Amino acid sequence: MPLYEYYCEPCHGIFEELRPMREATEPVPCPDCFKDATRIMPTSFAAFTFREGYPRRIPDDGKYYHLGTKVSKPATGGRPNEHPEVNKPTPKPRKLKGEISELRDMQQAAAKGDVVDNYGNTVRPREVAKMKDEGRILKKGTARSDPSLG
Repeated sequence: MPLYEYYCEPCHGIFEELRPMREATEPVPCPDCFKDATRIMPTSFAAFTFREGYPRRIPDDGKYYHLGTKVSKPATGGRPNEHPEVNKPTPKPRKLKGEISELRDMQQAAAKGDVVDNYGNTVRPREVAKMKDEGRILKKGTARSDPSLG
């Protein structure tokens, strides 16, 4: 059954009523004052349609909806049920001033040959930042010499 809107003049109320089409033009008693109310044109209208495989609101504002959230572009790839505008990736944490100065000091020490990894291997200055980001252990010291090589 269609939904129709009615206007009650005595109490200035607008209400909706589900009625069969054959009874749509007949007056309906108002739920507040119980006087007869006449049918009016709808005061609000909302609908969705599918375009390009995505639900869009009518009238169309050119936006898309992803799982109930308005987005500007359709999802073109990635993981299912995720959208780059809705599920924003977390940015890499920025290094603090103390961490930057510590890296600089370790690179200077590595240039002198005073930094080794956990196995006693020499670390080059350009490898210090990468190894630190990977979580590898670096410490001050000199590389151990392998007696089996000499």
